[in-house]
Amino acid sequence: MTQLDVRPPQAAAETESGAADGDVRGKGLGKGSVGLVGSAVIGISTVAPVYCLTSTLGSTAGEVGVRMPAVFLAGFLPMLLVAFAYRELNKAVPDCGTSFTWTVKAFGPRVGWMCGWGLVIATIIVLSNLAGVATSYFWLLAGQITGNDAIAALDHDKTVHIATCLTLIAAATAISYRGMTATKGVQYTLVGLQLAVLAIFVAMAFRKAAAGTFDTGVHFSWQWMNPFAVESMGAFTAGLSLSIFMYWGWDTCLTANEETIGSAKTPGRASLIAMVVLVGSYLATGIAAQAAVGSGTKGLGLGNPETSGNVFAALAGPVMGPLLGILLFVAVLASAAASLQTTFIPVARTVLAMSTYEALPASYAKVHPRFKTPGRATVTAGVATGVFYTVMSLVSENVLTDTIFALGLMICFYYSLTAFACAWYFRRELRDCARDLLFKGVFPVLGGLLLASVFCKTLVDMWNPAYGSGSTVLGVGSVFVIGVGLLALGLLVMLATERRSPAFFRGEVLTKSTPALVVED
Repeated sequence: MTQLDVRPPQAAAETESGAADGDVRGKGLGKGSVGLVGSAVIGISTVAPVYCLTSTLGSTAGEVGVRMPAVFLAGFLPMLLVAFAYRELNKAVPDCGTSFTWTVKAFGPRVGWMCGWGLVIATIIVLSNLAGVATSYFWLLAGQITGNDAIAALDHDKTVHIATCLTLIAAATAISYRGMTATKGVQYTLVGLQLAVLAIFVAMAFRKAAAGTFDTGVHFSWQWMNPFAVESMGAFTAGLSLSIFMYWGWDTCLTANEETIGSAKTPGRASLIAMVVLVGSYLATGIAAQAAVGSGTKGLGLGNPETSGNVFAALAGPVMGPLLGILLFVAVLASAAASLQTTFIPVARTVLAMSTYEALPASYAKVHPRFKTPGRATVTAGVATGVFYTVMSLVSENVLTDTIFALGLMICFYYSLTAFACAWYFRRELRDCARDLLFKGVFPVLGGLLLASVFCKTLVDMWNPAYGSGSTVLGVGSVFVIGVGLLALGLLVMLATERRSPAFFRGEVLTKSTPALVVED
């Protein structure tokens, strides 16, 4: 038995060069706008490493103690496995709809639509959170520079805070609206600044640790890297959920694939480069900070509940000094602002793809004639983010907090579906060679199973009212209600859309398929 490719020579060549299946449509986006380095930078920027570290470093240490670096590695594993799935799918179907398009082709229109919904909702939640963090650090930095506590306190004025937040969202939307070239230029500066300041912090933290400057500091041990030494499964799962959140966003490299030079291979390579840079940055910063101040709950310890939500605000002065410490505030602001701008890329292009394939109203399929961007989708995402953040802020800070906690559910949902889609889409090729079996089958399935396990465990934990802010709805944790409610809302929107766009849901626009290989006796 041999496998022969029975496609016409032209079609075979198109697939080998990265062209998608025959029913995958062009969107009119700007071709060749981004190269390998630019794509990797955009992926790193969307993750926002400095922002992620300041908001989760202390929380992770509070959950797992000195095993925090091990949990960073454990969170990296499922993301790396899923990244292999993204790379292989992008080679076969380089479409800006990514998870949406690939899950449609593997599992059909309804599963694919819900996968796209999960990505869009997760991105809107992240955008609103990033805007809020950037606003807070803007006023905090202004207060630090001027030495005026009254200016820093403006962040607590709800009117000023919301107005500043909406201004930042508008600015980020405008930059994204102008295309990938404008996006890339801004990101080189902001990402370079982040990584440079992190390197300075790591070097100075190691120097403080060697000198024994802080009483809470601890000596490095290789046991820090052992995830099996975490005291309880509950603590490990909680830390793993935080760690997975820290890596979210690398797939932006793939959503820009139709605008990238070498769309079949470059985005996959860029995503792997971004992942390596991220895990290296997280491990170096986590080990250095823990060695310098420890992971305890007292004083400067990373696990101190009074400072764990914003570690760098507490460590900037003691570790880097008053002048250089301001750089760390600048880096956090730059990280949040940069991620706010690039995070518009995946949501706008996913909406563009869904509209192009008639899964959303046709008006969102319009591309700006000059900037070659999904203009209407980008503006709509900006408006939705501004409205979402304003409403949540005015309703309750607890609701806003719980919405952010529900984010992990959405991330695990669409990442795991995409990983499983890879194995199913390539199921006929898994016996061709060991490489295909591993990268198209085994690794994606393992990554999908790990994330699906976190999804299920998070669902159970969310039921407890103590999860998140502690708010309840009829005795059920509000995080559970929000997370499950958003997925249920997606089902309702899908049913309404099906009435308006029956062709897509009948599988007539974007079809289920596998690579076009047949078996000959």
